[in-house]
Amino acid sequence: MTKRTLRALLSTLALLVGALIAPGVGVLSGASDASAQTAVTKLTHAQATAMFRSAGITWSSSGGCSNRNNATCTSFDGLNQATAQGAVTLKGAIGCALNITGGTETGHASGTYSHWNGYKLDYSKSTCLTNYIKSAFTYIGLRGDGYPQWEAASGNLYADEGSHWDATYYSCGC
Repeated sequence: MTKRTLRALLSTLALLVGALIAPGVGVLSGASDASAQTAVTKLTHAQATAMFRSAGITWSSSGGCSNRNNATCTSFDGLNQATAQGAVTLKGAIGCALNITGGTETGHASGTYSHWNGYKLDYSKSTCLTNYIKSAFTYIGLRGDGYPQWEAASGNLYADEGSHWDATYYSCGC
């Protein structure tokens, strides 16, 4: 079995496990209702950090704090459960260190699928993470602001913003 096939198999398994341990996230009312909105469960900072800690995910902030209203902090207050589970799924798939540098704190761009609204996380750059994203996901061109982005089979997006990866989670798969 090739390394890429093994990664794809592990990613699929992680998605299935994620669906089992994150009930109510990403469930549609019917197969024909592809545009249906899913229920969004919001986490507290403590709930999210417990999930990350148990998965071996680290986090850091330039201010060494977690106050959502301080742009130098890294906060997870109001993070979508599917976003947190997406990070856990990604960590399981890449098999190397994963460090979050941005969560729901103020200071990021606004919009429906924003950091503040719980849909985005920023990750520290690493060779392992970069190689995984570029080999396992599909390059889809430049984002509106000029950053290159890759799309996972789940529909989640990963933009290379130079100093870090910006991830947008629409589902709990990586």
